[in-house]
Amino acid sequence: MGEVIIEFKNFKKSFGSKVVHQGVTFTVEKGQCVGLIGGSGSGKSVILRSIIGLEKPDTGSVKVFGEDISQWNDKQLLNIRKKIAYAFQGGALFDSMTVFENLAYPLKEHTEIPGELIAKKIKDVLEDFGLSGNDSLYPASLSGGMQKRLGIARSIIMGPPVILYDEPTAGLDPYNTRKIQEMIIRLKSKGITSILVTHDMPSAFAVCDKIALLYNGVIAVEGTKTDLDSAKGSLIYNFINGEQVSS
Repeated sequence: MGEVIIEFKNFKKSFGSKVVHQGVTFTVEKGQCVGLIGGSGSGKSVILRSIIGLEKPDTGSVKVFGEDISQWNDKQLLNIRKKIAYAFQGGALFDSMTVFENLAYPLKEHTEIPGELIAKKIKDVLEDFGLSGNDSLYPASLSGGMQKRLGIARSIIMGPPVILYDEPTAGLDPYNTRKIQEMIIRLKSKGITSILVTHDMPSAFAVCDKIALLYNGVIAVEGTKTDLDSAKGSLIYNFINGEQVSS
């Protein structure tokens, strides 16, 4: 077993009378990409938000880099949050800023890198993400797929060791879906640890080392693609193949 970067242990969470998680337990090792799947409303995004301390468990623990952050305050969470990129489903771009300005913003806010090095870093990132030549455009001028790629590019420009992807391929055509898959694989090859929340099973199988199914408030099943392919008739097999699975 490799170094554990993220660990949920008997994580329970309710919102009022609605019980979302009844004892979620799973780990993510260094360099792994874990696919988190489940029906709508099963609490996948709650898991991501808990990793950066935006949600607190009612009971149980969330460990990140070996530290139990379950009840940390915002000041305590600051250093952890600097190490984790959250790639929001909508990209979370600044509409009033150009592509260049969107990418430069976190570097100017959180580092003292000189302007010429910021410009070089942005040039390299744009090239790496297939966005070269779009520096002066505004997000509204980009396609949906390009906006998604820009959102991920901005989330990783600080070089975080962990990335949380929230439905990065939702609503994309096959070309842009493949580009996102390639980006995730490339980042994983650099040793980045990640969680991919998705309903896009082909993408999950293409990029993830293991898949975990949230069902009835727990991780009901987890395993590699090979494990799941051989589990015909099981809960996760039925979910993947479009059978109704409620949460």
